[in-house]
Amino acid sequence: MSGSTLIVENLQTHFFTEKGVVKAVDGVSFEVARGEVLGLVGESGSGKSITGFSILGLVDPPGRVVGGRILFQGQDLVGLPAHEMRKLRGRRIAMIFQDPMMTLNPVLSIGTQMVETVLAHEKVSAKEARARARDTLGMVGIPSPEERLAAYPHQFSGGMRQRVAIAIALLHRPELIVADEPTTALDVTIQSQILAQIQTLSRELGMALVWISHDLGVVAGLAHRIAVMYAGRIVEAGPTDDVLDRPVHPYTVGLLQSVAANVPRGAPLKAIPGMAPSPLHRPSGCAFRTRCAFATEVCGTEPPLESAGPVAWRCFHPQVRRAA
Repeated sequence: MSGSTLIVENLQTHFFTEKGVVKAVDGVSFEVARGEVLGLVGESGSGKSITGFSILGLVDPPGRVVGGRILFQGQDLVGLPAHEMRKLRGRRIAMIFQDPMMTLNPVLSIGTQMVETVLAHEKVSAKEARARARDTLGMVGIPSPEERLAAYPHQFSGGMRQRVAIAIALLHRPELIVADEPTTALDVTIQSQILAQIQTLSRELGMALVWISHDLGVVAGLAHRIAVMYAGRIVEAGPTDDVLDRPVHPYTVGLLQSVAANVPRGAPLKAIPGMAPSPLHRPSGCAFRTRCAFATEVCGTEPPLESAGPVAWRCFHPQVRRAA
C-alpha cells in the first residue's frame, strides 16, 4: 500500500517461559494507511493485543519481538532504543487500553494528568497545555470540559472515563492509534457514540487506527479493512465488506455464524467446536485444523498465502472457492 503510515512485516513476538516458547505472534503482516481503520479480530488468546503491544514497544519480559519489522512512517521500531521509543509513544503513536484505569491515575485530577501529558512531549506553557486539554475533552463529547478538568477519575462514569482515555490519546494528534478493545465494557448506547466519534476523528485528523476487537459487529461498522487472527497468525484479510459478506477461511465463517445477528430468529447459534490450541502445543500446519469440519490430511502442512482480488487467506479449503 503506497504511503502507509504503518507497515508490519512478518512480526514475531515470543514469550520464553520455563515450559517452553510461546509464539504469541508468529509471522503477522499488515498495513494501515493515513485515515484508515484496520480491524484486528479473533478470539481471546489469538495474539491481537500482543500485536498491538509489540507496535508500541510495550511487551515485557519474558516476551520480546524476535523477528520482523514494524515500519512507522518508514522508521523501523523493532530494536529502537527505549529513549527514542518514548519520544514517539504518546506523541506520534498512542494507545487506548480496554480498561481506562490503566491510563488514568486515580489520585490526580483529569486536568493535571492531561497537562502533564502535553508538557512531557512539547515545550508549551501550562496555560496552553490546559487549553488543549479542555478542547480535546470537548472534542470527544465530554460536556462542560473546563469544569471536568478539575474532576478525578472516580467522579466519571465508565463511559466518560473511556472518553477521557481517548482524549489523552488524541492530545498530540498522533499519526497512529492502537485501540485495544476500548469499548468492550461499555453499554451499547455509549459504545455507539464513542465509535461514531472515533470514526469522525480518524477521518478528520487523518489518523491511522488499528482497532483490536473480538466483536465483529463493532468492527463491521468502523473498519475499512479486517484482518482475522487465529493462534498468532492472520488467516484472512481484506476489505470489510468482502470479508464479512463473502468469508473465505472456515474460521472466519465460524466467527460470523456465532454472531446472533447472523442467525435466523429462534435458531441456535453455531458455536465453533473445540477450544483454541495451547500456544505451547500448537498443531503443525494449519492451527485451526483440529476444529475445522473441512480439514483433510493436507492441512497438516503449512497452507500458503493465497489471494483473489483484495482478499488474502491461508487455507487449503477456501469456502468461496468451494461454493463456486
